[in-house]
Amino acid sequence: MTIVPLLPNHWPAVEKIYQDGIDTGQATFETTTPSWEVWDKGHFDTPRLVMLDNSNKVQGWAALSPVSKRKVYSGVAEVSVYIATNHRGKGIGKRLLEELIIQSETAEVWMLQAVTFPENEASVKLHQSLGFRLVGRREKIAQQHGIWRDTVLLERRATDG
Repeated sequence: MTIVPLLPNHWPAVEKIYQDGIDTGQATFETTTPSWEVWDKGHFDTPRLVMLDNSNKVQGWAALSPVSKRKVYSGVAEVSVYIATNHRGKGIGKRLLEELIIQSETAEVWMLQAVTFPENEASVKLHQSLGFRLVGRREKIAQQHGIWRDTVLLERRATDG
């Protein structure tokens, strides 16, 4: 398997993996995927990554989005990591997140944050295994299908920050 930059031609596979994550009810408050144009505009140009298998099929993706439009927060980014349903639990998420961290520091991102549902224990453990610390729990922050949900906030500082 190989990690390469996420390009527009990867979008159909990335979008399917994203929708599969949405369908679990444990990945995001979103209910549908955006268009490529909307997704592209909402994420940093780099790093954005895909894991390809030996036949160049996308197995997972990871990208960063800004947490604010304010200049003072330009070095702070939110992490997204999604893995194809039949490839979860195989270490793909860890490899993608490791590479995302390395490339984020090269891109002068000094703090990464991850927001997830506390019930998504695999995501919480993955982030903690790579140096993210639990900052806190936000209770009933938004509704998903009419039910109030909590999220947990994790963060990781750059190694030189």
